[in-house]
Amino acid sequence: MNGIFIIAHAPLASAFLQCVRHVFPDIDASVAAFDVQPQTPPEESLAQAGLLLKQLGLPQALVLTDIFGATPCNVAQKLADGINTKLVTGMNLPMLLRAMCYRHEALDTLVARALAGASQGVMQVAVTAPQNQVQRSNDQDPHDHQQ
Repeated sequence: MNGIFIIAHAPLASAFLQCVRHVFPDIDASVAAFDVQPQTPPEESLAQAGLLLKQLGLPQALVLTDIFGATPCNVAQKLADGINTKLVTGMNLPMLLRAMCYRHEALDTLVARALAGASQGVMQVAVTAPQNQVQRSNDQDPHDHQQ
């Protein structure tokens, strides 16, 4: 099983981990989060994140960060080796939940699944639901809610 390590601006990483625990209440210690605190030097964040990643104790991990080019991503880039640890940035909740569902797959497959979850989780939703639309003149029964 692959570990999942979330690195983001405080308190986003912890908030994402709380969301994961809400959906998957039985998760084990193979998922961890590190909040990069403001005013903390990047070297200190790197040292703390490195220790936490080692505590996962898994041979492979997917590292997820919030914004490319920001401090959490820069810290994660120094942690990820591209072989046993893959880095994906631009994390959103659909990406994270998809990754949780496929942690047992090969790391490269897990990356592809996470990316698919991220893009498929973003969509425009209709402004009005069918039940809120104005009744058409050819509707016979005003209480018939076929969808």
